[in-house]
Amino acid sequence: MAKRVKKTVLTNISDEKMNEALAAYAKADASITKINADLDVKFTKLRDEKADELSRLEADKSEAFDLVQAYAMENKDPLFSKKKSIELTHGTIGFRLGTPKIKTLKGFTQKAVAKLLEKLNPDYIRKTVELDKEKLIADRDKEGMAEKMKDYGVEVVQEETFYIELKKETSEV
Repeated sequence: MAKRVKKTVLTNISDEKMNEALAAYAKADASITKINADLDVKFTKLRDEKADELSRLEADKSEAFDLVQAYAMENKDPLFSKKKSIELTHGTIGFRLGTPKIKTLKGFTQKAVAKLLEKLNPDYIRKTVELDKEKLIADRDKEGMAEKMKDYGVEVVQEETFYIELKKETSEV
């Protein structure tokens, strides 16, 4: 496995050197943008050329799936009584059990079930306690809040990140 290349910290850089680097950055960015635009045009053209064939193949695939599924449903007892799947020449067909899920009975809603369970069997009710980060951030400038936050074991921080915003030109690269 290749080791990560350690990034060297550059110092004592002249204005001229920095401007050259920014120009190189802008030129590389423009080239990347142009190449990606060309690729997008080619992808779109290729996708358009193959659209009819792809839709026909998707329809064929869907029709074949429906036919195989209908066969399996009609012959479920003889074919799948011992095993959930059978291996055939071109693949394996079978039935899978989905993940267990809760479904409310007719006339019940999730809220109604939750209220009933809260009264009858509270072990099945989940109560989540979580930090209200938005409120802490909003209240950070209130008097005495800085000391309270230290007592709570939190602080509000803002990290500064460097960026380059290029002036986009329409000239060819």
